[in-house]
Amino acid sequence: MQNSVIQQYRTSANLDARIALHARFSINPYPWMRWVFDRLTLPPVCRVLDLGAGTASLWTTNQDRIPEGWDITLSDFSPGMLAQARAALSAVAHPFAFEVVDAQAIPYEDGVFDAVIANHMLYHITNLPRALAEMRRVLKPDGLLITSTVGERAMAELWALVEPFRPGLWERVCALTANYNLENGAAQLAAYFKSINRYDYIDGLIVTEAEPLLAYILSSQTLQKQPLSQAERLALQSEIAARITAEGAIRITKIAGVFVARDRV
Repeated sequence: MQNSVIQQYRTSANLDARIALHARFSINPYPWMRWVFDRLTLPPVCRVLDLGAGTASLWTTNQDRIPEGWDITLSDFSPGMLAQARAALSAVAHPFAFEVVDAQAIPYEDGVFDAVIANHMLYHITNLPRALAEMRRVLKPDGLLITSTVGERAMAELWALVEPFRPGLWERVCALTANYNLENGAAQLAAYFKSINRYDYIDGLIVTEAEPLLAYILSSQTLQKQPLSQAERLALQSEIAARITAEGAIRITKIAGVFVARDRV
């Protein structure tokens, strides 16, 4: 993976800032991770690999729904992130295995998993065809691949706030997920799976406080390459606060969804 991605996820701090904004200000009352879990139509006894599991929020959010017979391995490219996942699940009764894994070289035998999950992470991978081939390889012939991603114009209103400070930032933000998004994901999966279904999660943000929105912006991989100065941060925070005061809130469009692929080619 690119060094910038490795640095971005060395710890969970940047991811935590983004999760916090969504948790507090999303308008869909049904949580994203519960909705993703709904797509896991699996037998009561099966083996699951979660690639890029992050802080394990899929499993902490759904700990009451995990069948006893599921053998679950959480993996991440970042040892620090995996340590956070292990800590988050320490109080969850269900057992989990943890493994540092590069999705481009998955260290398991062919056809051993009933499901592979890749939640908002495939767009980070440098060699995506190789990673998709690896996922197909470790899945059983009737296994399930669950991948989530964003649309091309996701969170456009948020980045419009930053554009005056960093012209061209929107194009660079879009480039981060252009590798695998809702617009091109199905076509890429079609080379590896016969059946592909897309499910869209309808949601948005109504943000009524400046600080969480600023924290989200500052956590951006793109903006961390060109950090805002202290004066710019204060000016942006002032602009956000003024917009909230004038309009009552800042409304942001969220575009996200899941591809469910099965039947290996």
